[in-house]
Amino acid sequence: MSEEWTPERESSSDRSETIARLTKDLRDAAKIMTVQEARLLVDSYYAMQKMRIQNGNRSFAMKDEPHAVLVWFTDQAQVLEKQVAAALDRYSGSQQRGEWLRSVHGIGPVIAAGLMAHLDVREAPTVGHFWRFAGLDPTLEWKKGQKRPYNASLKTLCWKTGDSFKKFSGSDKCVYGGVYRQRKEYEVKRNDSGGNAEEAKRTMESGRKLTDDQKSHYSKGKLPPGRIDLRAMRYATKQFLSDLHLVWYRIEYGKDPPAPYPISYLGHVHQRTEPLHPMKDDWKKKNNGQEEKEE
Repeated sequence: MSEEWTPERESSSDRSETIARLTKDLRDAAKIMTVQEARLLVDSYYAMQKMRIQNGNRSFAMKDEPHAVLVWFTDQAQVLEKQVAAALDRYSGSQQRGEWLRSVHGIGPVIAAGLMAHLDVREAPTVGHFWRFAGLDPTLEWKKGQKRPYNASLKTLCWKTGDSFKKFSGSDKCVYGGVYRQRKEYEVKRNDSGGNAEEAKRTMESGRKLTDDQKSHYSKGKLPPGRIDLRAMRYATKQFLSDLHLVWYRIEYGKDPPAPYPISYLGHVHQRTEPLHPMKDDWKKKNNGQEEKEE
């Protein structure tokens, strides 16, 4: 009869070998993951991260109570979390659109992998399709009993993207952090001048549950600071997605995407022809060379 496994019976070399083997397997497989697999891995990464943080907080709160197993579990979860991050790093770095995403200050390999897995420029002729799928189209209405008109995981990922731009907005390297900062200034001035009075009134009459602090702002015809901040974050994220769509479309088709409806049919002229964060010249050459070879 084999002896029962205990942590003491597992040598440090056994643990190191297991971790190394897992790392190699993940990295070898990461480049050829399907979008469905990458999507699942991104969701798993954030679930593990959340669990690790929760367990870490619980362990800290216990103080003098025994919690060696919980600490051990948290450490193991962190190791696995790093392995998943390494796989997503390889996945997002193996494709040209991933190279552009990762070159954006504030976008790491996990967020890049998530965007690559959730979005597909071949199913999105214009950036409006990206915005709509991510829940960033203000015209979308989701009523009780109806199917959700956007992807919830992608919407969360876009929130994380905007939050990252906000965190790095003090750096000159973060282009979209600068967009967030400028938009925040605009939104604050507009709010202070009464530009959101109608929106504040509608919110007060909507029956939504509001805190006393929120009511104090809405009753004055203004939006709370948190809502103003979210508006600036969404604006920066939408500008980023617009540039991602442009870059990705050029990589996929070797030409610019068709103009969105407001530009083509309504006479609007506010459309950038180049992304705020451009592609590097060597990527352009690589892409052009590939196009010539395929032709």
